[in-house]
Amino acid sequence: MRMDNQFQMKFTNGLPLEKSMYPGLDEHTYVLKAGSIQKEGVKSLPVDVRVDQDTPVPLRDGTIIRADIYRPTAEGNYPTIMWYAPYGKRGSFLNMDNFKHPTRMDVPTEWEDGLNSFEAPNPSDWVKYGYVVVSPDPRGVGSSEGNAYAWGSQQAKDEYDVIEWIGGQNWSNGKVGLTGTSYLAMSQYAVAEIQPPHLTAIAPWEGAFNPYKESLARGGVSDTSFNASLSSAIFTNNQVEDMATLGQEHPFYDSYWQDKTPDLRQVTIPAYLVGSWTNAVHSSGTYKAYEQLASTEKWLRVHHTHEWNDYYNPDNVADLRKFFDYYLKGVNNGWEKTPRVRLSILNPGHEDIVNRPEKNYPLSAKSAETLYLAQQADDLVLQKDPQQTKASVAYDVDHSEGVTFTVKMPVATEIVGELSLKLYVEADGNDDMDLFVFARKLDANGKPLETNVVTERAYPGPNGRLRVSQRKIDATESNSHHLELAQDEAKKLTNGEIVAINIPFWPFGMRWEAGETLALTIGSKDKIIRPEFPQLPPTPNLNRGRHIVHFGGEFDAKLTLPKTN
Repeated sequence: MRMDNQFQMKFTNGLPLEKSMYPGLDEHTYVLKAGSIQKEGVKSLPVDVRVDQDTPVPLRDGTIIRADIYRPTAEGNYPTIMWYAPYGKRGSFLNMDNFKHPTRMDVPTEWEDGLNSFEAPNPSDWVKYGYVVVSPDPRGVGSSEGNAYAWGSQQAKDEYDVIEWIGGQNWSNGKVGLTGTSYLAMSQYAVAEIQPPHLTAIAPWEGAFNPYKESLARGGVSDTSFNASLSSAIFTNNQVEDMATLGQEHPFYDSYWQDKTPDLRQVTIPAYLVGSWTNAVHSSGTYKAYEQLASTEKWLRVHHTHEWNDYYNPDNVADLRKFFDYYLKGVNNGWEKTPRVRLSILNPGHEDIVNRPEKNYPLSAKSAETLYLAQQADDLVLQKDPQQTKASVAYDVDHSEGVTFTVKMPVATEIVGELSLKLYVEADGNDDMDLFVFARKLDANGKPLETNVVTERAYPGPNGRLRVSQRKIDATESNSHHLELAQDEAKKLTNGEIVAINIPFWPFGMRWEAGETLALTIGSKDKIIRPEFPQLPPTPNLNRGRHIVHFGGEFDAKLTLPKTN
């Protein structure tokens, strides 16, 4: 993260606060009684909870933000759990009830206590065990003063100030831990980089740390629909960061976006990271973060459902509490013996492997395998030996699903990590190409086998994408198991030009049984449908004309698999 802000920040109007569900500023203290129910269908409160509502918290520049503080009723010095995001500490426009169809994303109502904000912890789950929970509205949100920012150094400094304010309160034991999913995970990385003294441990649950490269322009393919739907729905009577305008002014990875990317090599405190293989927004971030964190005490758990289901599952709440008990309370509970890595390996059509202990991630590749694109008679295949003769295959970007190369697995094969694909491509009728590639799993009869992320909503499998004009690789951030795009310039194609490209895949863990097929599809359209927002349109692209894929002979087009068995 760059703290010098070498760009001109711009703001625009948010949504009027009076049109939100936010009940308005009402600073006072009260007690919610054990057994009371805060919302229809949710669990009752297990203990009395003291609420300091709309508490003023001063920031270093004099701005006052507001926080709801949930505490045990008994006087004492307690550790604090905090989350930080712009969705609203009360009356959020987002909540699990927005996702009733078909099943609230498989999060039962009884897993919530009705005090929780979107993607944030249930306060009573923690107050019951002697914690304070602080739920702030960041700068510009709700009744908090100032203009609202999206990630970046200003928000990190604000969160730093809140953490240090907590550390000085008479109910605090001086130790603060951070939790939450998605945006609430991303904000943890940013503030941990600048090391507030009272921040003791973090627990990012499924969060990117580079919003540009991992969400807004993954692979160089611009996709603002998801982020625009969130950033345009912040309720405030002040203003919000104008990401739509700023995004147009900063189309490449420059100082504006670098300001939103923390340097995780500066994070040294204990960290418990949770991720999955199937999140369309930030799966990649969890694995990159785990590898880059300087913390010597760090843990990674990879689940096989959806982030919200996993976060609110009572068993996982208990697991997280064990982590925080160890670091925030000093409880000798054996947390340090927890395997540093617990992986889930997806096996659609069969039973997934869940919570398999590993010593580290990425795994040591025992037999990384290269498969070359080839043609046998009329079939496009993947084979171990390069094809000696040159060949090519083309598809119309408007009327085709692309081209598919296949290989049948002779033995059970487990692939964990990042696949990569080297291609030689040509754009016929255009000066650029958006390529979407998928390594799909087919059963013995050729039927696709996909993982259900939540009920009735599936994920197609390992995938990558690239806007060919942004094919430049960042050599300093790439290594033997990860390709990082620079995304700092566009180099367009000329008519008839054949270019060599490398398409990085997001990390994935999947098993193919003997006789099942790996089908590599290269096409012009995204196949991912966000399970949370299936109504959003597919990722837009700039394709037109035909795509031509060259292989064989001098064109050593190949798929590299990070096999681990």
